Amino acid sequence: MHKINSQDDGQESTLQRIYGDRFAGKTDHRTRIWRVLAPYFSQWFPSSGTVLDLGAGYCEFINNASASVKYAMDLNPDVRRQAAQGVVVLEQDCSAPWPLPDSELDAVFTSNFLEHLPHKQAVRTVLSNACRCLKPGGRFIAMGPNIKYIPGAYWDFFDHFVELTELSMAEALTNCGFEIEQARPRFLPYTMSRGPQYPAWMLQFYLAVPALWPIFGKQFLVIGRKPSQLESGQSG
Repeated sequence: MHKINSQDDGQESTLQRIYGDRFAGKTDHRTRIWRVLAPYFSQWFPSSGTVLDLGAGYCEFINNASASVKYAMDLNPDVRRQAAQGVVVLEQDCSAPWPLPDSELDAVFTSNFLEHLPHKQAVRTVLSNACRCLKPGGRFIAMGPNIKYIPGAYWDFFDHFVELTELSMAEALTNCGFEIEQARPRFLPYTMSRGPQYPAWMLQFYLAVPALWPIFGKQFLVIGRKPSQLESGQSG
């Protein structure tokens, strides 16, 4: 694990307290779940590629993703302890400039993170950062709670600020230069931080049967693709 660019200690300690309390006793379960989810999401980037986990948290996704170069971006200092060997940690505000060159990444993945940003302008800035750093043809893969299906429960988390649906997420990506490949309104159930801890085999079954998603899904899955240079030139 490598580290780049530490930030404000007060904000870091607040994040540590929030997520330490929220995920207490659930770390092993979350790891088992992401050992199923990470290979599923890996279908959208090459195993030889470069991937950034945006709002990496405890690094469950990036530690289990198949990629040659892995970045984990988060303000929470716990990310340093959770990142596997070889994962480069970018400990910073994601709306600040990213310390990566243009067209470096094959994919940016984010799960249940964008709703924690302070406002929609911060979301727009993050998407613009991602678009710059993605290769032509690279993908922004976003999963998050769909406010259409969880209007009240959404606010049970004190650090939820930005309300998003699959359509507003897709529109934000389009406005930042992406083409939309998928915009599923219902994908996974709402949360792993509360409620029963179901076995991983049930998630494997759920992912294999998309007919279940409209019944139980309360999170969107939106995938935006950065146009290739040829497509960008044609559209200009």
